[in-house]
Amino acid sequence: MLIHADFSVRVVLAAEEPAFVPSPVAGIERRLLDRVGEEVARATSVVRYAPNARFTEHVHGGGEEFLVLDGSFHDDAGDYPAGCYVRNPIGSVHAPWAGPDGATLFVKLHQFAADDGTRVVIDTARARFSPGLVLGLSVLPLHQHGAESAALVRWAPNTRFNPHRHWGGEEIFVLDGVFRDEHGAYSKGTWLRSPHLSAHTPFTAAEGALIYVKTGHLHAA
Repeated sequence: MLIHADFSVRVVLAAEEPAFVPSPVAGIERRLLDRVGEEVARATSVVRYAPNARFTEHVHGGGEEFLVLDGSFHDDAGDYPAGCYVRNPIGSVHAPWAGPDGATLFVKLHQFAADDGTRVVIDTARARFSPGLVLGLSVLPLHQHGAESAALVRWAPNTRFNPHRHWGGEEIFVLDGVFRDEHGAYSKGTWLRSPHLSAHTPFTAAEGALIYVKTGHLHAA
């Protein structure tokens, strides 16, 4: 299965695109954002668990990264409320489940470097953001390995960033508000993937924005 598998092409998917489809496990459905492979795949998805739904035990052959968007998520290693960011390294195993309110996750699979073996758990709802490069930006670093960097970035209303080019590409998931650039306006739930050496000048209007952003990981995809 190939879904948005050409990483040299810019992709923008609004919150309702594509529609959720059932997974092989009852009570779990997915928005397939990009995918290279079948059920075991290099994949980026939004995954929605019904209340108390459970996924079968599985091995993360290429690692797993997820951000809990709403509800609560659990496995034998811990409990992950809304806002929790987790990286499970290559070879890790779990059989996760959702809490009584269900859970929605932004998930990336099979995208770890072979030598990136650090497990990461960050409760972003409690973590402290630091000032960004321009007035109105605040940043919460999530992970860095080699050229790859992941963070949450909070944009105050009417903030403008400098024009810049993405060495290794950029991927954004809009968590709140409306993120903007000269190409468009991107509301909550929108996913953007911009290729190696793409450029833009992002900004916000009165709504401000909170985004997940990853850079430096697409030049060799």
